[in-house]
Amino acid sequence: MNKGKATMRGRAAISVMLAVSAGTAWAQTRPVATAPVRAPGTAVQGQAGMVDPLAPKAAPTTAAPMTTTQPGSVPPAGTDQLAPGAVPAPVVVELPPAVWQAAPAAELLAYVKAVGKEGLDPRDYSPALLETALKSGDPAAISAAANTVWPLIVRDLALGHVRGAARVQWFVRDPDLPEGRTRELLDAALAGRGVAATLDGLLPNHPQYGSLRNALLVNAKDPATIAKVRLNMDRWRWLPRDLGNRYIIVNVPGEHATLVENSATRWKRRAIAGATKTPTPQLAVQATGVILNPWWEVPPSLSAEVARKGGYVAVKGKDGKVQRWRQPPGPSNALGKIKFVMYNPQNIYLHDTNNRGLFDARSRFLSHGCIRTEHILDLAAELLSDDGGEWDRTKIDEALAANKTVSANFVKPVPVYIVYFSIAALNDGSIVKYTDLYGRDAPVMAALNDRDGTAKPAVKAATR
Repeated sequence: MNKGKATMRGRAAISVMLAVSAGTAWAQTRPVATAPVRAPGTAVQGQAGMVDPLAPKAAPTTAAPMTTTQPGSVPPAGTDQLAPGAVPAPVVVELPPAVWQAAPAAELLAYVKAVGKEGLDPRDYSPALLETALKSGDPAAISAAANTVWPLIVRDLALGHVRGAARVQWFVRDPDLPEGRTRELLDAALAGRGVAATLDGLLPNHPQYGSLRNALLVNAKDPATIAKVRLNMDRWRWLPRDLGNRYIIVNVPGEHATLVENSATRWKRRAIAGATKTPTPQLAVQATGVILNPWWEVPPSLSAEVARKGGYVAVKGKDGKVQRWRQPPGPSNALGKIKFVMYNPQNIYLHDTNNRGLFDARSRFLSHGCIRTEHILDLAAELLSDDGGEWDRTKIDEALAANKTVSANFVKPVPVYIVYFSIAALNDGSIVKYTDLYGRDAPVMAALNDRDGTAKPAVKAATR
C-alpha cells in the first residue's frame, strides 16, 4: 500500500469514528428540571456533600416542559397520571460531542504517553489515534479522537483499570465518577483548568500511592517488582480518593489494623484475618459503635460445627426446629469482650478474641473471615471518647465487669476499609512484600495487562 492510500484510509477511519462519537460517545444525560414532590412532608433526597464547583450550569433543553397538576385536577392530554406522592422522572437532554482544539488534544496525547508513571499502559488509550488526528489538522478528526480517548483514561485514573470479577471479593463502592462527571471534567479542562491538571486531580491522594509511584522509578530494572507495584497502584484507584480525615484500614496481607487521622497513624496493632478456606473479603463499611460482652451469632456455615459442642444456645422456630445458634458472653466467647458494630451483608467485623495468644503467631490467617484485633478495647476507648463522647476506658471496664451486654455508639461513624495490598512502599522507594496467601494478585495482573481490564487468568484465586 502506498503512502497516499494509507493516509486516505486513516482519514476515513477517523471520519467513521467521528460519526460514532457524535452519536454515542458523549450521549450522557443530566437532569435539568424536576417537578416537586407533592406528598406533604416528603423531601427529595440528594447526595450530601457532593457540591461540585466544577459542575456547569444546567444546559438548556428543547424538550417539552414538565407539567405539574394540582391534587384532584385532570392532567393535560398526552401526559401520564402520577400516583399520589410519586416523583416524576427528570427531563434530560443529550449533550453534543465536545469540541477540542489542537493544543488541549496535544496535551491529552502527552499525558497518555506518560501515563506509565501511574502504572498504566499507554497503549490502552489509543495514542496512535490521537497522533494521526493531530497530524491531519482536521478539527473534526481531532475532536473525534480526543472524545474517544478522554472517557477511557478518566475512568481508569478515577476507578482503576481492573474491574469485575478480577478484583475478587470486592465490595467497595467508589463514588469518584458519578454519571455525567466525565463530561463535567472535560468541560472544566477545556474551559481553562487544563487537561493534565484535571486528570491529575483524579489520582489517589493517599501518601502510599505516591510512594508506590516513586517505587516504579527506583525498581525500574526489576520486572517482577514493577508488576507488583503496578497492580497495587491500581488497587488504590479502586478505593474512594478521599478516605476521610479519620478511618480504620486493615490490610489483610499485612496482618495489621491501623487507625489513621489526618494522614498520620494514630493507632496500629496486629490483626488476625480469614484462613484460606474462609478468606476475608475487601470492604468499605461504617463503624457506628461497639457491643460490650457480645453474643456471637453463629453463621449458618458453622452451625453444624457448633451443634456438636457445649456452651451454645439454640434458637428454635415455632415448629421446634433449630434455626440458628448463639454463644453467650463469657470467657469462652469467640468474639472476646467486644465487637465493632459495622453492618455489611458479608457479616465481617472487627472484634476481640478469647485466644489472644494467636496474635503472636508468625502467620495470622486463622479466622472465619472477621478481623480479630489486638488490644481492640484500647481502640474502642479512643473512638468512643472522640468528639466529646462520654465513654472512656474506665466506663468501658465497668460495663465489662457487670457482665451485661451493652451497646455504646461513637459520636460520629468511623469508616473502615478492609483491603488487600500485597506490597507497601517506603519513602525511599524500597518495597515491603507481604504473602499473597489468597492468590488474588494473579487475577489483578492478568486484567491489568488486558485492554478492557477484565481478563480471567488460569490461576483461580481463593474464594469464600
